[in-house]
This record gives sequence, C-alpha cells and structure tokens, in this order.
Amino acid sequence: MSATATYTADEMMAVEAARRLRDGDVCFVGIGLPSLAANLARVTHAPGCVLIYESGTIGAKPLELPLSIGDGELAETADAVVGVPEMFAYWLQGGHIDVGFLGAAQIDRWGNLNSTVIGDYDSPKVRLPGGGGAPEIATSVERVFVTLRHSRRAFVEELDFRTSAGDRVAVVVTDLGILEPDPQTHELTLTSVHPGVGVDEVREATGWELRVAESVGETREPTEQELGRLRALRTKGRE
Repeated sequence: MSATATYTADEMMAVEAARRLRDGDVCFVGIGLPSLAANLARVTHAPGCVLIYESGTIGAKPLELPLSIGDGELAETADAVVGVPEMFAYWLQGGHIDVGFLGAAQIDRWGNLNSTVIGDYDSPKVRLPGGGGAPEIATSVERVFVTLRHSRRAFVEELDFRTSAGDRVAVVVTDLGILEPDPQTHELTLTSVHPGVGVDEVREATGWELRVAESVGETREPTEQELGRLRALRTKGRE
C-alpha cells in the first residue's frame, strides 16, 4: 500500500536504497543517507543484514543513527570491534563484504566517481574531502550502491578526477530516479523514474546523452510502514 503522507526526495532515496539490500548482506556503511538506508533495511525486510562502519564496528545495531563513525553506540551495539587496518586488509580486501555505499561530487556514464577535486588537480576550484576508503570499497565489495542528487554539475561527461572506479556499481539512486549499468556495455541506463518525474527531466539533469531503457518503470512509493520506520530512526542530537 502506498503511503498517504508526503515524503521528501531524501526519504525516497533512502527507502529505494534500503529495498535493494538483501537479508544477510554484509554492508559497508557510511554516515548520512547510507546509514539511514542500511538501518531501515535492518529494521524492516533484512534483519540479518550485517552493518560494518569504517571505524571497525561489525554488526552494529544503533537505536539512533550515529553522527559519526566514532559514535560510541556503534561499538556498544556491535557484535565485534576490530582495528581499521584489519577492517580494510581482512574484511574489505579479503572479499567478505557484499555491498558498499558510495557518494561523490561527480559521476560519469560508466559509474566512475570523483570525490577529490573540482577543476585542475594542481590548482583546483574546490578541493574535496578526498578518496578515503572509497577506492578500496569500489574495487573490493561485490556490489556498489551510489546515492547522489541528480544534476548536470554531478552527472558529468568527463570527471575532473577519477577517485573510484565504477566497475562494480550495481545501482545509482538519485532524487529523480534509478540508473543501472547495461549488462553488455556497462553504461548507466535510466530504468526507473520516481513518482512525478518525467524521463525528459532526468535527461535535462544529466551532463551526457543519457541512455534510457526501452521500458522505464516508475519507482514504487514508500509505504506507510517504510516511512514510519524511517522517521523513527532519529539521528542523535536532532529532533
């Protein structure tokens, strides 16, 4: 049943990303929307989803969403806590993580991501936070989920810098719709638009000639249960 209440673009993105997590998935989670989506999946259809945060907490089950990866509740509710070197060397690079969430400032038609600089590397217009663990996540997990607001500034013909490879990107969830790689060419293809969004609107917000599936679906609206559980996941310190 569709929700009768209104919902925000971020809530639509979180719900759709959560739906794509499978029960039992081991998921490398970041703060913000990825944490919201992963915890929503955990409290709805995927209770066996194992959440791993970069700080080394394995199987974290926070009652309130953390403000940072250093939040004490992640350690208090985790099944185990390991050092960051072990997290990357054994868990991530060892192939033990199914899904990794990534965001970026720019993405191209092949799913490559830029979170390093805008403009020339040696003299950038904007210096971004950098890769962090993103390059390792992009090459070591089975599936990469990208969550990103859709605009020509973000969806570009050519990246200013390639921070992370797009080879393992399984889905890009935006505030306008869903893009998935074509099975043969691996080019990102629009497969679904969110309610109230048209294909032309997504094309206009994309900096390249967007490939569109022969049959574009409409994303299922969040249900009342999904919205209720989502809104109950309050971030610490925020009303």
